[in-house]
Amino acid sequence: MDLWRLHIFCKVIELKSFSKAAGAVYLSQPTVSSHIKDLENHYECKLIDRLGREVAPTKAGELLYEYATKMIALKEDAEKTLAEFQGKTRGHLTIGGSTIPGGYILPPLLGRFKQVYPEVTVTLIESDTAGIIRSTIEGRVELGIVGAKAREVQLIQEKIMADEMFLIVPAAHRWAARGSVGMDEVMGEPFIMRESGSGTRRSIEELLDGSGHWLGRLNVVAEMGSTEAVRQGIKAGVGVSILSECAVADELAAGILKKVGINGLSFHRAFYLIVHKHRTQSPLCRTFIEFLKQERLRQDVEGK
Repeated sequence: MDLWRLHIFCKVIELKSFSKAAGAVYLSQPTVSSHIKDLENHYECKLIDRLGREVAPTKAGELLYEYATKMIALKEDAEKTLAEFQGKTRGHLTIGGSTIPGGYILPPLLGRFKQVYPEVTVTLIESDTAGIIRSTIEGRVELGIVGAKAREVQLIQEKIMADEMFLIVPAAHRWAARGSVGMDEVMGEPFIMRESGSGTRRSIEELLDGSGHWLGRLNVVAEMGSTEAVRQGIKAGVGVSILSECAVADELAAGILKKVGINGLSFHRAFYLIVHKHRTQSPLCRTFIEFLKQERLRQDVEGK
């Protein structure tokens, strides 16, 4: 048993897939399966169950995962601290992003971060807001960027980025040529909603509540577990939805989808940086947070 095998094991658990884990660690799927088998032989118990297309840890696997993440984090902290002692910024950082930050905002930022710090490697875990909050509390990620305020007292949070959402409709929709529609019209239209736990859903709910409306009045015809699924649902004519403009930027530019305002409502929201209140941030984590703040300042200046 070694840390490399534990690292592979953690990737299988986090990505819920042998094939995805293989891609993440640049190994073949049979090699990943072999490493997991070696761990199971070492501990003399089954660690992972195969459930159709996904995998899940057994009870023994959950226990091992808890310790493995701590051991890997301790190793990485040692490497980062020694690198910092030598005046170098390098090491491995694991961060989390909810659907919009993780899929559309953080990747280009990580590209710029890598240009400044080429010896750093970053793992980006993507989930819904509730999942990233849970991963930050449990220590699977050092920091998270989420689309709604966290209510958990274990976390420190700070507004880090601004966002604006719009009603998004297909190009052939009767509202596509209109600048805006009334909320009473939206209430009668088939609507695609994100799943419970989504920051986008929570933001929509809070914004509607604050304007005297109610989420339950929407004519929800489908709930979907990702922004990509909602986007495809809109294009397929399942219904309309409210999404971040950045999530449909390509479709808007191509004229496939259209954004429409809602009279009297402005769907502005913020993305929040979250860290655990009682976990010591690594030097690399602090460097990345400072980088994010500098990027926000640069964007604010360019936007003026």
